[in-house]
Amino acid sequence: MHGNNDSEGLTQAVIEKVSGAADPRVAQTGAALIRHLHAFIRDVRPTQEEWEAGIAFLTDTGHMCDDKRQEFILLSDALGVSMLVDAINHGDDPVATESTVFGPFYHPTEEWPQGADISGTMTGTPLFVSGRVLDNRGNPLAGAVVDVWHADDQGFYDVQMERLEGKDAGRAWFRTDGEGRFHFWTIRPSPYPIPNDGPVGKMLAAQGRHPFRPAHVHFMIQSDGYRKLVTHLFEEGSPYLDSDVVFGVKSSLICEFTEHQGGVAPDNRRMDGEWRSLNHDFILTPIADAA
Repeated sequence: MHGNNDSEGLTQAVIEKVSGAADPRVAQTGAALIRHLHAFIRDVRPTQEEWEAGIAFLTDTGHMCDDKRQEFILLSDALGVSMLVDAINHGDDPVATESTVFGPFYHPTEEWPQGADISGTMTGTPLFVSGRVLDNRGNPLAGAVVDVWHADDQGFYDVQMERLEGKDAGRAWFRTDGEGRFHFWTIRPSPYPIPNDGPVGKMLAAQGRHPFRPAHVHFMIQSDGYRKLVTHLFEEGSPYLDSDVVFGVKSSLICEFTEHQGGVAPDNRRMDGEWRSLNHDFILTPIADAA
């Protein structure tokens, strides 16, 4: 096809090229991408130098990705895209625990026994975490997998600590007991900045934004026949609850990390000094209900 050098004609010509894709979803998403991307270009009218800078930004983002860091997830999170995808795909069950962003620091780990201390070499205030996994009718889900991970009291995940040499700390997974219960020990996490030494950090600085997230613990919970839940529990009173850089905070996920001094913990462990406890029930949606 010739003679489509005008703006609208060019866009339509490109859309026509992808419309013949064998997969209808590929044709749909390809056409939408072209339509919105071309509209963005018309809106901002970048110079050639600005467009080249944009390509360089995406190239640098790719170069920052490896098995310990996913800069494209950071970019998606910081632009609110991850939470938008989450909102589109969840939220149809008013009883279920709300979901939030996955984040860039998950990696598969080992199963630990109930009551284990998963803090590894992390130091800080002891935190006792407990809860139940239930369906949306209040029935306990035995054998559900509860996968957890969190930062330390300085705001770093184990994968960011070279001294750990690949050893897990602050992450593990558990199976719920016959009453859907789980419990474990770790340390209280702190607020932290997302990695801001790369292109996403430069973007945030250029936009006049801070890079911080409030203190939280990640959970990914799965049970056969139920929709997978990816969520966090945020510490009540933590800084940045109202300005989370990745827009991940939901009011229902803000919980009290209850302060204690000495005494006896729920698992009969005798404690000295300050420690915290976090208890929360997670509710899953049956796949049949989500269909």
